[in-house]
Amino acid sequence: MEIVVNHLTRMQQGYFCVAGVDIKTFQHIRPILPGTRLGTNLLARYGGPFDMAVVVELGKVTPSPQRPEIEDHIFNPSSVRKMNGFSKKQFWRLLNQMAKRKLSDIFGNSLEMKGAKSCAVDVGKGEASLGCLLPDSQPKLYLQPREGKPDQIRIQVNDGCFDLDLGVTDIRLCGQDHVAPNKKVVKNIGGRLTEGEDVILSLGLTRPFSTLSGFPQVHWLQVNNIHLGSDPTWQLG
Repeated sequence: MEIVVNHLTRMQQGYFCVAGVDIKTFQHIRPILPGTRLGTNLLARYGGPFDMAVVVELGKVTPSPQRPEIEDHIFNPSSVRKMNGFSKKQFWRLLNQMAKRKLSDIFGNSLEMKGAKSCAVDVGKGEASLGCLLPDSQPKLYLQPREGKPDQIRIQVNDGCFDLDLGVTDIRLCGQDHVAPNKKVVKNIGGRLTEGEDVILSLGLTRPFSTLSGFPQVHWLQVNNIHLGSDPTWQLG
């Protein structure tokens, strides 16, 4: 199976998550390993196959869907081969083909507001956990200070129905540890958004967790990646 990477996100230090579009079916595919996570040694930066807009041959995969994570496919990292990447024009065209204008068209009607500016899907529900969005208005990217922790990268997103303030896990916006934000890069991307640059957002639902003790776990919506029209193939490198 060949995919074009369009989701590349940070996790805890030493790990990342990747997903892409199946070239044959135009469905999102998330390569996973049973019982563990993907180590950053699989990033192209460290000699691995994965980077934004790269075509990757995954070899034989085994579907492992569980709502809403219908995209999960178990793969063998030793079988993966890095192929040629997409050009800027090809990749931007693909993102536009995949993009929807409403969040409900991606995740289904099970996506609900949770609090004033967040939304989530209950465990076992939802139509998908990955997608691309053409926002209704220009997103606003910013850093939110946190006591005792690195600043959090956040973005204001509106699809005409949901007015949200979401966390951003785009690994390209982080520093060398792939956790703390690279403030210079965040400022640059935020400025380009403010100037009105064309943008498509790769979105994802988290693995289920609860933000408060005693509350049920849910799959929270986040922004996985920010794709700009002038440089959609921007890579971690």
